[in-house]
Amino acid sequence: MSQVLSLGRDVKRSRGGAGRIIAVANQKGGVGKTTTTINLATALAATRKSVLVIDLDPQGNASTGLGVPRSARTVSIYDVLMRDHDLGSALIDTAIPKLRLIASTVDLAGAELELVSAEERAERLRQALRNPESGEVLEAFDYVLIDSPPSLGLLTLNALVAADSVLVPLQCEFFALEGLSMLMKTVERVRGAFNPDLRMEGVVLTMFDRRNRLSGQVEEDVRSFMGDTVFNTVIPRNVRLSEAPSHGKPALVYDMRCPGSMAYIKLASELLKREKKQKAALNQGVE
Repeated sequence: MSQVLSLGRDVKRSRGGAGRIIAVANQKGGVGKTTTTINLATALAATRKSVLVIDLDPQGNASTGLGVPRSARTVSIYDVLMRDHDLGSALIDTAIPKLRLIASTVDLAGAELELVSAEERAERLRQALRNPESGEVLEAFDYVLIDSPPSLGLLTLNALVAADSVLVPLQCEFFALEGLSMLMKTVERVRGAFNPDLRMEGVVLTMFDRRNRLSGQVEEDVRSFMGDTVFNTVIPRNVRLSEAPSHGKPALVYDMRCPGSMAYIKLASELLKREKKQKAALNQGVE
């Protein structure tokens, strides 16, 4: 990753009226990253926000979790990144109103190797999202959530370079802070090399078990380390969250009243309130 970042350069960002792009990222697997992406997207769509999910993980779990079969993924994010397909041609409707998807396929597994020798390899996704045709497509969305792979490779780097902010799902376990520290260093390098405007959307604690003393200790440590960056909403360990993807549904559709679904509804509300405060503060600063 450090060798890739050393090739970076500052660039100007311009997206017109497109919505906010949030990279959901954590180099550690099994932390609830995809679960957070699809359920937060569903919760935002339920508030009448138009949402696009970009599945940038070769495993394609976000695509599966949103009920899109592999046979329907005729144009994928791989085609957009590596074959210069138009962004609009990759859009797929989901069963959830106001929520659309750009899916992943197995082809994306080879993209990490192909990107190594590609020109502007860290900026392929940003370029795909910034061209005039894509700008018109993105103007229809209030939020774009990018589900990143569980690594700090070139695909995750592309997500961070393209994003306005990064949302970090963090499992309440022993090595949580160590992994968070590594990711924060990567974010700082991306800011310096590629994307000076990238900011932390926040850290969301996942798989929280109130019966486990370790979960409480991790929460205390993370909040002490990250302060207000950590969302107040905590996602509990919940079997319904785990079951829902096997049915091709977000948990909010599978069982809206389960504790996990209710937590993601609260998370979406908190995210919207944070954005409102940030806009108010910005307006005061302008005045």
